[in-house]
Amino acid sequence: MSTPAALSRSDEPTDAPQGFTVLPIGGHYMAANGPLYARVVDGRVQLGFRVQQRHTNPLNICHGGMLASFADMLLPVCTQRQSDIGRRFLPTISLQLDYLAPVPLGAWVQGDAEVLRVTRKMVFAQGVARVDGEPVLRVSGLLKIGQPFDRALDVAA
Repeated sequence: MSTPAALSRSDEPTDAPQGFTVLPIGGHYMAANGPLYARVVDGRVQLGFRVQQRHTNPLNICHGGMLASFADMLLPVCTQRQSDIGRRFLPTISLQLDYLAPVPLGAWVQGDAEVLRVTRKMVFAQGVARVDGEPVLRVSGLLKIGQPFDRALDVAA
């Protein structure tokens, strides 16, 4: 995973691998930091994003805060699709991250997650994000099962 030369904003790659489409997530924070892309393979959601200049630290490596934001979206988006809790808001109660490797400018970050356990009020989930098949981030978290969510979190099946 070599670091590509710095790209100007207009030259930054925004492409996603085949089958990924922009994930329609509301809110100003992800509008400013996204887009995130999603696809479903064998009933499992995969989420991804392309590292752009605005996501990097002074060394042109993806900022840990962007990876944390990605992880914080990965768990609830996958839970929505891969469990039977229905369309509910899933605020994060606890999020644990392990940064496993640096992620260079221009890299495609792709993650998936699994639901470990669902109780009446909580969801336990974990996931991994990879670049070129190599793990770069491990995440586990506890999500609260909130109110029904009126906005679609649909991912093309």
